[in-house]
Amino acid sequence: MILVSSILAGLAGISFAIGIWQWVVGRRFPIRQKTKFAGFRPAISVLKPLKGCDAETEVCLESWLTQKYAGEVEFLFGVASPNDPVCELVRRLIVKHSTVRAQLVIAEPVLGANAKVSTLCHLTKRARHEHLVVSDADVFVLPVFFGEVLAALREEHVGIVNCFYIQASTHTLPMRMEAVAGNSDFWTHVLQAVALKPMDFALGAALALRKSDLAKIGGFEAIVDYLADDFEVGKRIAGIEKKLRLCTTPVECRSAAYGWRDAWQHQVRWARTIRVCRPVAYFFSILGNGTLWPLLAFFTTTMPIRWLFMAMLFARMLAAVSNYKRLTQRAPWWVAPIALLQDIGQAIVWFVSFLGNRVVWRGEEFRVQKSGKLTRVA
Repeated sequence: MILVSSILAGLAGISFAIGIWQWVVGRRFPIRQKTKFAGFRPAISVLKPLKGCDAETEVCLESWLTQKYAGEVEFLFGVASPNDPVCELVRRLIVKHSTVRAQLVIAEPVLGANAKVSTLCHLTKRARHEHLVVSDADVFVLPVFFGEVLAALREEHVGIVNCFYIQASTHTLPMRMEAVAGNSDFWTHVLQAVALKPMDFALGAALALRKSDLAKIGGFEAIVDYLADDFEVGKRIAGIEKKLRLCTTPVECRSAAYGWRDAWQHQVRWARTIRVCRPVAYFFSILGNGTLWPLLAFFTTTMPIRWLFMAMLFARMLAAVSNYKRLTQRAPWWVAPIALLQDIGQAIVWFVSFLGNRVVWRGEEFRVQKSGKLTRVA
Protein backbone atom coordinates (compact mmCIF):
# COMPACT_ATOMS: atom_id res chain seq x y z
CA MET A 1 0.00 0.00 0.00
CA ILE A 2 2.89 2.38 0.67
CA LEU A 3 4.22 1.72 -2.83
CA VAL A 4 0.78 2.16 -4.40
CA SER A 5 0.08 5.37 -2.51
CA SER A 6 3.51 6.72 -3.46
CA ILE A 7 2.91 5.99 -7.15
CA LEU A 8 -0.54 7.57 -7.07
CA ALA A 9 0.82 10.59 -5.22
CA GLY A 10 3.45 11.00 -7.94
CA LEU A 11 0.82 10.73 -10.67
CA ALA A 12 -1.33 13.29 -8.84
CA GLY A 13 1.63 15.65 -8.76
CA ILE A 14 2.23 15.17 -12.50
CA SER A 15 -1.44 15.85 -13.34
CA PHE A 16 -1.36 18.95 -11.14
CA ALA A 17 1.76 20.28 -12.89
CA ILE A 18 0.23 19.64 -16.33
CA GLY A 19 -2.94 21.44 -15.26
CA ILE A 20 -0.96 24.48 -14.12
CA TRP A 21 0.96 24.49 -17.40
CA GLN A 22 -2.27 24.40 -19.41
CA TRP A 23 -3.72 27.23 -17.34
CA VAL A 24 -0.61 29.36 -17.94
CA VAL A 25 -0.61 28.92 -21.74
CA GLY A 26 -4.33 29.72 -21.74
CA ARG A 27 -3.72 32.96 -19.85
CA ARG A 28 -0.95 33.96 -22.24
CA PHE A 29 -2.91 33.42 -25.46
CA PRO A 30 -4.33 36.77 -26.72
CA ILE A 31 -7.91 35.57 -27.04
CA ARG A 32 -10.17 38.10 -28.84
CA GLN A 33 -7.25 40.44 -29.53
CA LYS A 34 -7.67 42.11 -32.92
CA THR A 35 -5.14 41.17 -35.57
CA LYS A 36 -2.66 43.69 -36.99
CA PHE A 37 -3.56 42.89 -40.62
CA ALA A 38 -7.21 43.85 -40.24
CA GLY A 39 -7.12 45.73 -43.58
CA PHE A 40 -6.50 42.57 -45.62
CA ARG A 41 -9.70 41.91 -47.62
CA PRO A 42 -9.25 39.22 -50.31
CA ALA A 43 -12.19 37.73 -52.20
CA ILE A 44 -13.27 34.50 -50.49
CA SER A 45 -15.36 31.41 -51.13
CA VAL A 46 -17.13 30.02 -48.06
CA LEU A 47 -17.68 26.25 -48.16
CA LYS A 48 -20.43 24.89 -45.91
CA PRO A 49 -21.06 21.12 -46.04
CA LEU A 50 -24.49 20.38 -44.57
CA LYS A 51 -26.52 17.37 -43.52
CA GLY A 52 -29.84 17.71 -41.76
CA CYS A 53 -30.88 20.61 -39.57
CA ASP A 54 -32.06 21.36 -36.06
CA ALA A 55 -33.35 24.33 -34.09
CA GLU A 56 -29.96 26.09 -34.21
CA THR A 57 -29.10 25.60 -37.89
CA GLU A 58 -30.89 28.67 -39.24
CA VAL A 59 -29.32 31.17 -36.83
CA CYS A 60 -25.90 29.62 -37.39
CA LEU A 61 -26.09 29.82 -41.19
CA GLU A 62 -27.55 33.33 -41.09
CA SER A 63 -24.62 34.55 -38.98
CA TRP A 64 -22.39 33.84 -42.00
CA LEU A 65 -24.68 35.56 -44.48
CA THR A 66 -24.71 38.77 -42.41
CA GLN A 67 -20.94 39.28 -42.15
CA LYS A 68 -19.55 42.82 -42.24
CA TYR A 69 -16.79 42.32 -44.78
CA ALA A 70 -15.53 44.74 -47.43
CA GLY A 71 -14.23 42.07 -49.82
CA GLU A 72 -16.14 39.92 -52.31
CA VAL A 73 -17.72 36.78 -50.83
CA GLU A 74 -19.53 33.78 -52.26
CA PHE A 75 -21.29 31.13 -50.19
CA LEU A 76 -21.50 27.53 -51.34
CA PHE A 77 -23.85 25.34 -49.31
CA GLY A 78 -23.45 21.66 -50.13
CA VAL A 79 -25.70 18.67 -49.41
CA ALA A 80 -25.30 15.10 -50.55
CA SER A 81 -29.01 14.59 -51.28
CA PRO A 82 -31.67 16.89 -52.76
CA ASN A 83 -34.13 15.39 -50.26
CA ASP A 84 -32.19 16.62 -47.24
CA PRO A 85 -34.49 18.82 -45.08
CA VAL A 86 -31.78 21.49 -44.85
CA CYS A 87 -32.25 22.28 -48.56
CA GLU A 88 -35.50 24.15 -47.96
CA LEU A 89 -33.90 26.17 -45.16
CA VAL A 90 -30.95 27.15 -47.35
CA ARG A 91 -33.24 28.18 -50.22
CA ARG A 92 -35.25 30.36 -47.85
CA LEU A 93 -32.11 32.06 -46.52
CA ILE A 94 -30.80 32.67 -50.04
CA VAL A 95 -34.06 34.43 -50.93
CA LYS A 96 -34.01 36.41 -47.68
CA HIS A 97 -30.44 37.59 -48.30
CA SER A 98 -30.79 38.13 -52.03
CA THR A 99 -27.95 40.67 -52.18
CA VAL A 100 -25.47 38.00 -51.07
CA ARG A 101 -23.90 35.69 -53.67
CA ALA A 102 -24.93 32.22 -52.49
CA GLN A 103 -25.99 28.92 -53.98
CA LEU A 104 -27.10 25.48 -52.93
CA VAL A 105 -25.00 22.67 -54.43
CA ILE A 106 -26.25 19.09 -54.60
CA ALA A 107 -22.94 17.28 -53.98
CA GLU A 108 -23.53 14.06 -55.89
CA PRO A 109 -22.18 11.45 -56.15
CA VAL A 110 -20.67 10.67 -52.74
CA LEU A 111 -16.97 10.14 -53.43
CA GLY A 112 -15.80 8.30 -50.32
CA ALA A 113 -16.49 7.16 -46.77
CA ASN A 114 -16.33 10.70 -45.33
CA ALA A 115 -19.49 12.29 -46.74
CA LYS A 116 -18.53 15.73 -45.39
CA VAL A 117 -15.23 15.71 -47.27
CA SER A 118 -16.98 14.37 -50.36
CA THR A 119 -19.23 17.43 -50.27
CA LEU A 120 -16.17 19.67 -49.87
CA CYS A 121 -14.66 18.09 -53.01
CA HIS A 122 -17.69 19.19 -55.02
CA LEU A 123 -17.79 22.65 -53.43
CA THR A 124 -14.09 23.33 -54.03
CA LYS A 125 -14.58 22.74 -57.76
CA ARG A 126 -17.31 25.40 -57.76
CA ALA A 127 -15.31 27.93 -55.72
CA ARG A 128 -14.40 31.02 -57.72
CA HIS A 129 -11.81 32.50 -55.35
CA GLU A 130 -8.31 31.62 -54.14
CA HIS A 131 -9.04 32.12 -50.45
CA LEU A 132 -11.35 29.54 -48.87
CA VAL A 133 -13.14 29.49 -45.54
CA VAL A 134 -14.39 26.02 -44.55
CA SER A 135 -16.83 25.56 -41.71
CA ASP A 136 -19.23 23.06 -40.18
CA ALA A 137 -22.98 23.63 -40.26
CA ASP A 138 -23.34 24.18 -36.50
CA VAL A 139 -20.89 27.09 -36.30
CA PHE A 140 -22.06 30.59 -35.33
CA VAL A 141 -19.74 33.55 -35.98
CA LEU A 142 -19.54 37.23 -35.04
CA PRO A 143 -20.05 39.84 -37.82
CA VAL A 144 -16.31 40.67 -37.97
CA PHE A 145 -15.16 37.07 -38.28
CA PHE A 146 -13.99 37.10 -41.91
CA GLY A 147 -11.57 39.96 -41.41
CA GLU A 148 -10.03 38.30 -38.35
CA VAL A 149 -9.66 34.76 -39.68
CA LEU A 150 -8.18 35.88 -43.01
CA ALA A 151 -5.69 38.35 -41.58
CA ALA A 152 -2.86 35.86 -41.06
CA LEU A 153 -3.16 34.57 -44.65
CA ARG A 154 -1.65 37.85 -45.78
CA GLU A 155 1.67 36.16 -45.05
CA GLU A 156 2.54 33.70 -47.83
CA HIS A 157 4.25 31.23 -45.49
CA VAL A 158 0.98 30.72 -43.56
CA GLY A 159 -1.05 27.83 -44.96
CA ILE A 160 -4.01 27.49 -42.57
CA VAL A 161 -5.63 29.72 -39.98
CA ASN A 162 -7.47 27.71 -37.30
CA CYS A 163 -10.16 28.82 -34.89
CA PHE A 164 -10.87 27.75 -31.34
CA TYR A 165 -14.52 26.89 -30.84
CA ILE A 166 -16.86 27.44 -27.93
CA GLN A 167 -19.32 24.70 -27.04
CA ALA A 168 -22.19 27.12 -26.60
CA SER A 169 -25.13 24.74 -26.09
CA THR A 170 -25.55 23.57 -22.51
CA HIS A 171 -29.18 22.41 -22.36
CA THR A 172 -28.56 19.05 -20.66
CA LEU A 173 -26.05 17.53 -18.22
CA PRO A 174 -24.15 15.59 -20.92
CA MET A 175 -23.97 18.77 -23.01
CA ARG A 176 -22.56 20.63 -20.02
CA MET A 177 -19.95 17.95 -19.54
CA GLU A 178 -18.90 18.28 -23.18
CA ALA A 179 -18.92 22.07 -22.81
CA VAL A 180 -16.48 21.85 -19.89
CA ALA A 181 -14.30 19.44 -21.88
CA GLY A 182 -14.18 21.88 -24.78
CA ASN A 183 -14.29 25.29 -23.13
CA SER A 184 -12.05 24.53 -20.15
CA ASP A 185 -9.68 21.86 -21.42
CA PHE A 186 -9.49 21.29 -25.17
CA TRP A 187 -8.28 24.72 -26.24
CA THR A 188 -5.58 24.81 -23.55
CA HIS A 189 -4.49 21.29 -24.59
CA VAL A 190 -4.02 22.65 -28.13
CA LEU A 191 -1.94 25.55 -26.84
CA GLN A 192 0.14 23.14 -24.77
CA ALA A 193 0.81 21.02 -27.86
CA VAL A 194 1.75 24.11 -29.89
CA ALA A 195 4.17 25.14 -27.13
CA LEU A 196 6.02 21.84 -27.60
CA LYS A 197 6.25 21.80 -31.42
CA PRO A 198 4.99 23.76 -34.46
CA MET A 199 1.31 23.19 -35.13
CA ASP A 200 0.73 20.41 -37.67
CA PHE A 201 -3.00 19.76 -37.27
CA ALA A 202 -6.09 21.80 -38.05
CA LEU A 203 -9.27 22.48 -36.07
CA GLY A 204 -12.22 21.67 -38.27
CA ALA A 205 -14.99 23.89 -36.89
CA ALA A 206 -13.80 26.84 -39.00
CA LEU A 207 -10.56 27.37 -40.88
CA ALA A 208 -9.15 29.47 -43.72
CA LEU A 209 -6.68 28.37 -46.38
CA ARG A 210 -5.72 28.93 -50.03
CA LYS A 211 -7.08 26.92 -52.91
CA SER A 212 -3.59 26.63 -54.41
CA ASP A 213 -2.16 25.13 -51.21
CA LEU A 214 -5.05 22.68 -51.06
CA ALA A 215 -4.29 21.62 -54.65
CA LYS A 216 -0.66 20.92 -53.71
CA ILE A 217 -1.74 18.24 -51.22
CA GLY A 218 -4.13 16.59 -53.67
CA GLY A 219 -7.24 18.54 -52.70
CA PHE A 220 -9.95 17.21 -50.43
CA GLU A 221 -10.06 14.15 -52.70
CA ALA A 222 -6.84 12.93 -51.04
CA ILE A 223 -8.56 12.63 -47.64
CA VAL A 224 -12.08 11.65 -48.65
CA ASP A 225 -11.82 8.31 -46.82
CA TYR A 226 -10.32 9.65 -43.57
CA LEU A 227 -12.26 10.29 -40.37
CA ALA A 228 -10.03 13.07 -39.01
CA ASP A 229 -10.19 15.28 -42.10
CA ASP A 230 -9.10 18.38 -40.19
CA PHE A 231 -6.05 16.58 -38.80
CA GLU A 232 -5.11 15.27 -42.25
CA VAL A 233 -5.44 18.68 -43.91
CA GLY A 234 -3.29 20.29 -41.24
CA LYS A 235 -0.63 17.56 -41.40
CA ARG A 236 -0.40 17.74 -45.18
CA ILE A 237 -0.32 21.54 -45.37
CA ALA A 238 2.45 21.53 -42.76
CA GLY A 239 4.19 18.93 -44.94
CA ILE A 240 4.56 21.45 -47.78
CA GLU A 241 6.45 23.78 -45.45
CA LYS A 242 3.49 26.02 -44.61
CA LYS A 243 2.82 27.37 -41.12
CA LEU A 244 -0.44 26.89 -39.25
CA ARG A 245 -1.77 29.75 -37.14
CA LEU A 246 -4.44 30.18 -34.48
CA CYS A 247 -7.02 32.93 -34.90
CA THR A 248 -7.61 34.97 -31.76
CA THR A 249 -11.36 35.19 -32.47
CA PRO A 250 -13.22 32.01 -31.42
CA VAL A 251 -16.37 30.71 -33.06
CA GLU A 252 -19.36 29.05 -31.39
CA CYS A 253 -20.71 25.55 -31.97
CA ARG A 254 -24.47 25.44 -31.35
CA SER A 255 -26.75 22.42 -31.42
CA ALA A 256 -30.16 21.30 -30.26
CA ALA A 257 -30.45 19.40 -26.98
CA TYR A 258 -29.15 15.84 -26.89
CA GLY A 259 -28.75 13.18 -24.23
CA TRP A 260 -26.31 10.61 -22.91
CA ARG A 261 -26.32 8.32 -25.94
CA ASP A 262 -25.32 11.05 -28.38
CA ALA A 263 -22.75 12.44 -25.97
CA TRP A 264 -21.21 8.98 -25.51
CA GLN A 265 -21.00 8.48 -29.28
CA HIS A 266 -19.36 11.91 -29.67
CA GLN A 267 -16.80 11.23 -26.99
CA VAL A 268 -15.87 7.74 -28.17
CA ARG A 269 -15.58 8.94 -31.78
CA TRP A 270 -13.31 11.83 -30.81
CA ALA A 271 -11.25 9.61 -28.52
CA ARG A 272 -10.70 6.92 -31.14
CA THR A 273 -9.94 9.59 -33.74
CA ILE A 274 -7.23 11.13 -31.55
CA ARG A 275 -5.93 7.69 -30.62
CA VAL A 276 -5.38 6.91 -34.31
CA CYS A 277 -3.91 10.32 -35.15
CA ARG A 278 -1.63 10.67 -32.11
CA PRO A 279 -1.31 7.18 -30.54
CA VAL A 280 1.60 7.91 -28.18
CA ALA A 281 0.39 11.32 -27.07
CA TYR A 282 -3.13 10.00 -26.57
CA PHE A 283 -1.93 7.05 -24.48
CA PHE A 284 -0.05 9.36 -22.10
CA SER A 285 -2.84 11.97 -22.06
CA ILE A 286 -4.38 10.15 -19.09
CA LEU A 287 -1.51 11.54 -16.99
CA GLY A 288 -3.07 14.98 -17.25
CA ASN A 289 -6.37 13.94 -15.68
CA GLY A 290 -6.58 16.44 -12.84
CA THR A 291 -9.26 14.57 -10.90
CA LEU A 292 -8.54 10.86 -11.35
CA TRP A 293 -5.07 10.74 -9.79
CA PRO A 294 -5.61 13.11 -6.83
CA LEU A 295 -8.85 11.28 -6.05
CA LEU A 296 -7.19 7.85 -6.10
CA ALA A 297 -4.29 9.19 -4.05
CA PHE A 298 -6.75 10.66 -1.54
CA PHE A 299 -8.27 7.25 -0.84
CA THR A 300 -4.92 5.50 -0.44
CA THR A 301 -3.37 7.90 2.06
CA THR A 302 -4.23 9.24 5.48
CA MET A 303 -4.50 12.64 7.11
CA PRO A 304 -2.86 15.13 6.97
CA ILE A 305 -1.56 14.21 3.48
CA ARG A 306 -5.14 13.96 2.20
CA TRP A 307 -5.43 17.73 2.53
CA LEU A 308 -2.82 18.07 -0.21
CA PHE A 309 -4.89 16.04 -2.67
CA MET A 310 -8.04 17.92 -1.69
CA ALA A 311 -6.19 21.13 -2.51
CA MET A 312 -5.29 19.67 -5.93
CA LEU A 313 -8.94 18.90 -6.63
CA PHE A 314 -9.91 22.40 -5.59
CA ALA A 315 -7.21 23.84 -7.88
CA ARG A 316 -8.57 21.72 -10.73
CA MET A 317 -12.00 23.27 -10.28
CA LEU A 318 -10.58 26.81 -10.12
CA ALA A 319 -8.53 26.25 -13.28
CA ALA A 320 -11.56 24.87 -15.11
CA VAL A 321 -13.63 27.94 -14.20
CA SER A 322 -10.79 30.29 -15.16
CA ASN A 323 -10.20 28.63 -18.56
CA TYR A 324 -13.94 28.46 -19.27
CA LYS A 325 -14.42 32.14 -18.51
CA ARG A 326 -11.38 33.20 -20.55
CA LEU A 327 -12.67 31.46 -23.68
CA THR A 328 -16.40 32.11 -23.34
CA GLN A 329 -16.50 35.28 -21.18
CA ARG A 330 -18.94 33.42 -18.94
CA ALA A 331 -18.52 31.38 -15.76
CA PRO A 332 -21.66 29.34 -14.92
CA TRP A 333 -21.80 27.97 -11.38
CA TRP A 334 -21.86 24.37 -12.59
CA VAL A 335 -18.44 24.44 -14.31
CA ALA A 336 -16.49 23.63 -11.12
CA PRO A 337 -18.34 20.47 -9.99
CA ILE A 338 -18.85 19.22 -13.55
CA ALA A 339 -15.10 19.54 -14.22
CA LEU A 340 -14.53 16.74 -11.68
CA LEU A 341 -17.35 14.64 -13.12
CA GLN A 342 -16.06 15.21 -16.67
CA ASP A 343 -12.57 14.03 -15.71
CA ILE A 344 -13.92 10.74 -14.37
CA GLY A 345 -16.03 10.30 -17.48
CA GLN A 346 -13.03 11.10 -19.66
CA ALA A 347 -10.99 8.40 -17.93
CA ILE A 348 -13.71 5.87 -18.76
CA VAL A 349 -13.81 7.04 -22.40
CA TRP A 350 -10.00 6.83 -22.58
CA PHE A 351 -10.13 3.19 -21.46
CA VAL A 352 -13.03 2.28 -23.77
CA SER A 353 -11.30 3.88 -26.76
CA PHE A 354 -8.74 1.04 -26.74
CA LEU A 355 -11.42 -1.69 -26.76
CA GLY A 356 -12.49 -1.34 -30.38
CA ASN A 357 -12.32 0.66 -33.58
CA ARG A 358 -15.98 1.35 -34.34
CA VAL A 359 -17.46 4.85 -34.33
CA VAL A 360 -20.88 6.31 -35.06
CA TRP A 361 -20.83 9.47 -37.18
CA ARG A 362 -23.65 11.27 -38.94
CA GLY A 363 -25.97 8.39 -38.12
CA GLU A 364 -23.73 5.74 -39.73
CA GLU A 365 -21.38 3.19 -38.19
CA PHE A 366 -17.76 2.89 -39.35
CA ARG A 367 -14.57 1.06 -38.51
CA VAL A 368 -11.48 3.25 -38.16
CA GLN A 369 -8.37 1.63 -39.60
CA LYS A 370 -4.89 2.19 -38.17
CA SER A 371 -4.21 4.53 -41.08
CA GLY A 372 -7.16 6.71 -40.03
CA LYS A 373 -9.31 5.66 -42.98
CA LEU A 374 -12.97 4.74 -42.57
CA THR A 375 -14.73 1.55 -43.58
CA ARG A 376 -18.53 1.48 -43.50
CA VAL A 377 -20.12 -1.18 -41.32
CA ALA A 378 -23.01 -2.83 -43.14
